[in-house]
Amino acid sequence: MSRHPEILWAQRSDKVFITVSLPDAKNPQVKLEPDGRFTFSATEGSSNQEYSTDLELFGKLNVEGSKVATGLRHTVCELQKAEKGWWKRLLKAEGKAPPYVKADWDKWVDEDDEEDAAKPTSGFDMGGMDGLGSMAGLGGGLGGMPGMEGMDFSGFNAGGEAESDEDEEFPESKDAEV
Repeated sequence: MSRHPEILWAQRSDKVFITVSLPDAKNPQVKLEPDGRFTFSATEGSSNQEYSTDLELFGKLNVEGSKVATGLRHTVCELQKAEKGWWKRLLKAEGKAPPYVKADWDKWVDEDDEEDAAKPTSGFDMGGMDGLGSMAGLGGGLGGMPGMEGMDFSGFNAGGEAESDEDEEFPESKDAEV
């Protein structure tokens, strides 16, 4: 009996992204049909466990304009919609999607934000910042700030107390009588 691989999906008005997450997939096969049928099959691991899925998508596809890329851990599909527009859901069938079909939050864009997502940003790619390990030195101090080396900060009051030029005088304490 075959198992179902994890399916992640997101969309834009003109395309649907489907990522089949199956590490160590052998002989992955993707078949697209214009009526909106998406099928995937592969074997995985040393036991050659069979994985497959057959999905009837919400809308029709432009098979010729679609792209499929197979990697070691994922099969990524960029499916062109036959008609531009936002789908209510990935699958034609109403109701809850199967448990192995999930939203791809890394690629997800709301309909209202599609234009902003298409615009290039400052060129800063945050895609490789999984652990934020490169930001470890930002915790305190000014370490690593260009042009700040050699500066003497000893004259700054970093303790938060008000400074005064005059020494504070305290009245002498008297021993209390018991």
